[in-house]
Amino acid sequence: MATYNADAPVLNNYHAVVSAFSDFLTVAIHTILYERNIYPRSSFLAARKFNCPVRQSRHPKVCQWIQDAVAAVEVEMLKCTLSNTSLVIHAPPPSSAPLERFLFSTSAFPSLPSSEVLTPFNDNPPPSADLPEQFRAAILRLSSLSSTLSPLPLDCSFTLVTELRDDVDIHPPLGPDTPWMAAEPGLQKQRKRNESEARAVSSRGKDLGGVRTTPIRNLESGAFVMEMWVEEGRGKFEE
Repeated sequence: MATYNADAPVLNNYHAVVSAFSDFLTVAIHTILYERNIYPRSSFLAARKFNCPVRQSRHPKVCQWIQDAVAAVEVEMLKCTLSNTSLVIHAPPPSSAPLERFLFSTSAFPSLPSSEVLTPFNDNPPPSADLPEQFRAAILRLSSLSSTLSPLPLDCSFTLVTELRDDVDIHPPLGPDTPWMAAEPGLQKQRKRNESEARAVSSRGKDLGGVRTTPIRNLESGAFVMEMWVEEGRGKFEE
């Protein structure tokens, strides 16, 4: 897993904020895959992170996929183009319907030119010594969700989905030289330019929002402001 310096007194620039997010996202993905029984629990090993017990997949290909996916998210986060990142769990074929969507909303993160990600913040942010404690509380909350969420069917799959900010000049990072591909239409936020107001107008895909939402935790420490929740999709309740 990636490492985060828990002894760092401040998140003094945007790069440090994104690094902390990437580290937490890695642990959260492993935790969700374990708690939602996406893989056999025997394929996870016990570890410690943020001074709490966590589970980490021991399968090299799963670990590599998570590492590569989080790294791809971090690249886009450093461009200040993303508002949300979500881990989406899909039903097995043939439906492959979205069943659960774990949201990590970073829309309140600072937005600044990519050339300034290492520039110290003008204001002195408060100490971030409590951020590992907030991470720990969020991981423990994720670990308890199985008692709240109904069980998933066997052989579910998962993917990592990102949503762009609503800025007009932000475009999806799609192309032959990128690791990204377009999400299915139901998980897309349709964006179009409103010429009269010079801004982007969004409409939600049918699978965004779900039919039931469960808050997980809000985290805030200096420039690090994130909301977490899980949405259960209609496919989970249709017989």
